[in-house]
Amino acid sequence: MSSIRSICVYCGSSPGRDPAHLEAGRILGTAMGEAGIRLVYGGGTRGIMGAVSDAVLAAGGEVTGIIPRFLIDMEATERELTRLDELIVTADMHERKHKMFERSDAFVALPGGIGTLEEIIEIMTWGQLGRHAKPIAFANINGFWDPLSKLLDHMRAEGFIHTAHQVRPLVLDRAEDIVPAIAGAAPADPAERLGEPAVIERL
Repeated sequence: MSSIRSICVYCGSSPGRDPAHLEAGRILGTAMGEAGIRLVYGGGTRGIMGAVSDAVLAAGGEVTGIIPRFLIDMEATERELTRLDELIVTADMHERKHKMFERSDAFVALPGGIGTLEEIIEIMTWGQLGRHAKPIAFANINGFWDPLSKLLDHMRAEGFIHTAHQVRPLVLDRAEDIVPAIAGAAPADPAERLGEPAVIERL
């Protein structure tokens, strides 16, 4: 039985230009809600963030939004945020990211901007340093994350990634595959999440 009870989703607070990215958010959110997996995310109610959270709620799932006070007016309104099952307002971005990590059993990066990239890279860094073995996945919708994959390959080839075995994220081209793949990659025993990560192949 999978130990995944919550997934942290990093994604854009805007819809982006490709409609497939917004649709991927809806597909992932629906799958999480139907599977009884709680969404942990940045609390925004717009863009891909809003699509994921709306879909989780519509499918009967639960949502935890974690947002710094200064971002509320930019990414949501306090009235909109009342629809979430749980809202955590933090003092700053550092506290937000730490709480998101604590509350989550796995991490997914949907398409997004600099913030999305920074958050998922930090989670990968912590994995590389052996601080966790929670599953990490990139939703590579229409090849969105291909440039990052090439950059990581370049870093590895140049000798700057010495412990790549510590973190091998899933790279998934279809949103429908994310929840099953993460469930299959997770250790059955939560205590194992701080142990050696299992080998994860590209799907």
